[in-house]
Amino acid sequence: MFGIVSRLCDVLLIAAGAWLAHGMRYDGSFVLTNAERFLVVQSCVFALLVFPPLGVYRSWRGQTLYRLLSRVTLAWLAVVVLGLCVVFSLHLTNDISRLWFGQAVLTSGALLLVERVIVRAFQRHWRKSGKDQRNVVIVGAGSYGRAVLAQLQAAAPAGFTPIYVFDDAAEATGFRRSVSGVPVMTDFRELKRRVRAREVDEMWLALPLSHERTIQRIVRDFRNDFVNLRFLPDVRSMTLLNRSVTEVLNMPAINLATSPEPDPQLWPKFLFDRVFALAVLIPLLPLFIFLGIAVKLSSPGPILFRQKRKGIDGREFNIFKFRTMKVHSNGAGTVRQASRNDPRITKVGAFLRRTSLDELPQFLNVLFGQMSVVGPRPHAIEHDDLYKDVVDGYMYRYRIRPGITGWAQVNGYRGETLKVEKMEARVKFDLFYIQNWTFWFDIKIILITLVKGFVGRNAF
Repeated sequence: MFGIVSRLCDVLLIAAGAWLAHGMRYDGSFVLTNAERFLVVQSCVFALLVFPPLGVYRSWRGQTLYRLLSRVTLAWLAVVVLGLCVVFSLHLTNDISRLWFGQAVLTSGALLLVERVIVRAFQRHWRKSGKDQRNVVIVGAGSYGRAVLAQLQAAAPAGFTPIYVFDDAAEATGFRRSVSGVPVMTDFRELKRRVRAREVDEMWLALPLSHERTIQRIVRDFRNDFVNLRFLPDVRSMTLLNRSVTEVLNMPAINLATSPEPDPQLWPKFLFDRVFALAVLIPLLPLFIFLGIAVKLSSPGPILFRQKRKGIDGREFNIFKFRTMKVHSNGAGTVRQASRNDPRITKVGAFLRRTSLDELPQFLNVLFGQMSVVGPRPHAIEHDDLYKDVVDGYMYRYRIRPGITGWAQVNGYRGETLKVEKMEARVKFDLFYIQNWTFWFDIKIILITLVKGFVGRNAF
């Protein structure tokens, strides 16, 4: 019933968007032409055909709102492209206003997204009050089972209620009556009785890969019961990020070390980086010229400092900065970091470092696609060789494009790293960013950088 209502709402919203766009285009006239009505009807039909296979109407319980809105946007764009193909093939382009069509696409798309936001907000409120819940049994009372339980309890709006933790080995390993307030069940026959009494909606197997016999037993014994079985393998010791499930040659696979997001989900970041870089480079061109002259007059040498750094997937590139030091040479295979009161730093260079203006040329790297506005800061290759075997997860930072600013930098981790502990803390923030990336997380980091990130006590 809910699926039928959702489909009907989408059809009405698509038609309403076209109708409102017509009123905006023609000063309050809401009477559509025959060609426009044909386009609206075909868009509604295409939506009914395209939205279901693209997963728009599947259950999004436990999924992020961002993923839902991304899926709806992709599906709506597919409908628009199909509609355009029909319009061109029937030679109706002269009968349809391009401005109205563009406004209709944007208005209908916005209505579809707003409707999802409103429904999700209502669902969250509904589920917080204890309604629309699915009863879950977590199989496994070990450390990973407890971690899954804690995450489930912290996400009450998702609509999952833990009713039992099942562990038939609990008595042998030290019986506990409950875990975080959830009773522990040890009798497998009692578990089967409750499942068959329809008291359990889902069973989450929070077990390590070595518990193959237990997994097979549960799958075998409950294969004829209408309970959802979900396997949440404990792979924490094998991977640091992106424990997502995918398919390779029609075979299920768990990503242990891959790029954190599929390319389509990174398109907003890709486009934003280019637009933002142009928005900085063009207006600040006079400042670039002024700073270039100042650097040239401060000491002999080039205006820009170039250094090899690793980019996405370890591909090397030349990073650009305004030169802040007198020209000097390092020993083979070594890079000496700038330190406080470093005699190599020029007076102009000290000002540029203190205000982070020396980083401005890196927007050229962003424009060339070598860097992003936000991401883990790239280090000198010599430092990569030093820390990759010392700091756990250090090289995972290069699974995405490095950034001009990042989550570590706005939290105070910038400048010289004399201790391994300081680099470990920086990497910890970088990995948190990669694991929790969203487009709005990038915007948050940029805003924090604008407020407090340009000048800091660790910049010298």
